[in-house]
Parts: sequence; structure tokens; C-alpha cells
Amino acid sequence: MKDKKVLNISSEVVPYLPQTNQAISSFKIPKNINDHGGQTRIFMPRYGLINERRHQLHEVIRLSGMNLVINDVDMPLIIKVASIPKERMQVYFIDNEEYFKRRAILKDDKQMPFADNDERMIFFTKGVIETVKKLNWPPDIIHLHGWFTSLFPLYLNTYYKDEPIFANSKIITSVYAKDFEGVLSDQFHKKVAFDDISAEFLKPLKESHFENLAQLSLNFSDGYVIADGETPKSIEAFSKEKGIPGLSHEESQKKDAFVHFYANHILK
Repeated sequence: MKDKKVLNISSEVVPYLPQTNQAISSFKIPKNINDHGGQTRIFMPRYGLINERRHQLHEVIRLSGMNLVINDVDMPLIIKVASIPKERMQVYFIDNEEYFKRRAILKDDKQMPFADNDERMIFFTKGVIETVKKLNWPPDIIHLHGWFTSLFPLYLNTYYKDEPIFANSKIITSVYAKDFEGVLSDQFHKKVAFDDISAEFLKPLKESHFENLAQLSLNFSDGYVIADGETPKSIEAFSKEKGIPGLSHEESQKKDAFVHFYANHILK
């Protein structure tokens, strides 16, 4: 893995958010790659509950200032960065007052997904991709964690398909336990279609429940990880049907599992 560039994208990362399985994995995996000579960068949203002073976040002026069009509305993109203490890892935070100022992550105080999570996902997806372009940092691997990242493979293979910086990038989707019921939005597919993405790719978004979001990501992925013992069995079956390399939950817990998986199955 020496000098290979691995981009980790997640909605949750420790030490910035509570220690969920996803947040811990989104830290431990890039750390392990770093320890084996790889180069890693982590992207996550800058939620309002993240203490910027404690974690020493600061805005990167040269990366901020862009407007992203979300459903025909211009939304300003702010980029902040911090370094994880005692680790050689930078974390980039995608920020916007409208989408990420609230002091919560993806659900309200009744544990219901926010009504604008669809637009937040589009903004986060475009924000990360545009920032990586500005950084001129071509990733060998893009590792996605959780349903909030499920638009990335779609956008990279359609809206951004002619971007040379991602021409050789391999995409891995880690699927975690199901953590919401119902659909995110009945307008989700229309908002994504605004970016001239063909309707044939948007079928999973017409009913944007957990399983369909996972399948949308897996449709364009080069590898998958069953990242939780409670990941729906239907997702595991769908992953195997795709015929792409995968890690079971048990395999993913082994020492250096991702170093071997990347090197022997994804980058071979």
C-alpha cells in the first residue's frame, strides 16, 4: 500500500462524533492504511454539534467560496480542516449554514431523518468531489462509509465521468446496520435528475429506503464490505450477486484486513 492514495468518505468519524461502529471504522481503516505507508484523507460533514475550538478546525480559504447548485439553488460551500491528534491524518469538513449548522447529525430529536437529507447528500457529494479536484489529489481508492455517501458512485460515473482525476479510482462501499425506516424523500430522484443524470440510473431513488440507497451505491462499486453484523441480509445477497470483491463482517475484523483487501482484490 506504500504511497497509494485512499480517500475515506463518511458521515461519522471519531474523535469528532460519538463512537458508533461506523465512526470508529471510519477512523481505524485509514489509520491502518497510513501505518502501512499509504496516504489517506478523510471527508465528513461539519455538523453544528462538532466543537470547532476543541478540535482546532479552521477554514481553508483557497478551497472555500464555491457555490454548488442543488435543485436549481446556489448553495455556498465552506471547507474546514483539522488533524487527528497524534496521527498523520487530515480530516476535511464540508460545511454550509443551511444544511449543517443544526446541532444534530442526520436525525431530529425524535430519531426521524431530516426532511432535507436528500439535498444534504447531494451537497456533500458535490462538495467532496469539487474539493478533491481543487486539491489535485487523485485517489487510487475511494472508500465510502454509510448510506449518506451512497450518491458518490452514481455521480462519479455520470455527472463527473469525464474528470481525469478520478479516471483510475476504485470505489468500495461499506454497508452498516439499517438505521432508519421508510424513505428519505419522494422527490429525491427529481432533485438528482436536475443534474442531467439519466432516469435509468435513478430507479432506486424513487423509493429511497435504506436498502435501495445501498444498492444504488453498489451498482457502481468495485468492491464492498459488510461492515456490521446487523447489515440486512438482502444487502449481503445483492452484494454477492454483483460479482465484485467483498469482505464479510467477520473478515473485516481481522488484523490488516483492509491492507490485504485493497492490495490483493481492488488494486490488483
